[in-house]
Amino acid sequence: MKTVNKIISISLLMLCMGISSGFAQSPEQFFKEGNDAYAKQDFQGAVDNYKQVLDAGMQSPEVYFNLANAYYKLNRVAPSIYNYEKALELKPGDKEIKNNLAFAENMKVDAISPLPQSVFKRWYAAVLNLFDLDGWAILTVVLILLSMLAFILYYFTYSTTRKRLLFTTSFVALGLGLFGLLMAFRYQAKMNNEQYAVVFAKEAQVKSGPNLASDEAFVLHEGTKVGILEVNGDWKLIKLADGSEGWIPSTDIKEL
Repeated sequence: MKTVNKIISISLLMLCMGISSGFAQSPEQFFKEGNDAYAKQDFQGAVDNYKQVLDAGMQSPEVYFNLANAYYKLNRVAPSIYNYEKALELKPGDKEIKNNLAFAENMKVDAISPLPQSVFKRWYAAVLNLFDLDGWAILTVVLILLSMLAFILYYFTYSTTRKRLLFTTSFVALGLGLFGLLMAFRYQAKMNNEQYAVVFAKEAQVKSGPNLASDEAFVLHEGTKVGILEVNGDWKLIKLADGSEGWIPSTDIKEL
């Protein structure tokens, strides 16, 4: 009798699990419902659904971008900028993301002028951010394969004109492939060495040292992007685009 009851209990448990899993929504469903809510101007509902997508472990530039748009409609400065930045990390160089991020940054209180950069540094940064790490890696593989294919065709081709064309193609593709490999390593180094965050506190006092007793260096407001240089307990040493540095409580910022 005990065995029968045990079998019935297990069966009922499995049935309940099956029913609950049948009703569980997938990340794709949450994303669609988020889009539907956004279209109906239910921006908070859109936020809730997009966050469910992220909580399920599905990250994409589209999810972050749509979430940022919903926060922007709610006049939530810090979350909108944060999620635009997250979208841009996954899809660097995207003009629509950059454009919307610029609109969101207009809501910030802090106006920080970046340090002037040389033409070479601006060019280098623009090229490096054309692709993310995966993009540079894929480009490198494609170019190396193209170089190998062109060289093989060169070897089996007898026409002088075609030989010149294929040799040039192989040489150029190989050079660009090595350049792509270099950019992939540079991008990886950038990801490892640079850590950024967005200020989420309405107003944050930045101190000259990692404690409340230190003098106030300056004040920041929500939405400002900062670089993280060092961590000391519950404090982080940050650097602004204009070169200013100071210590801020970890609870006042959210790392990208």
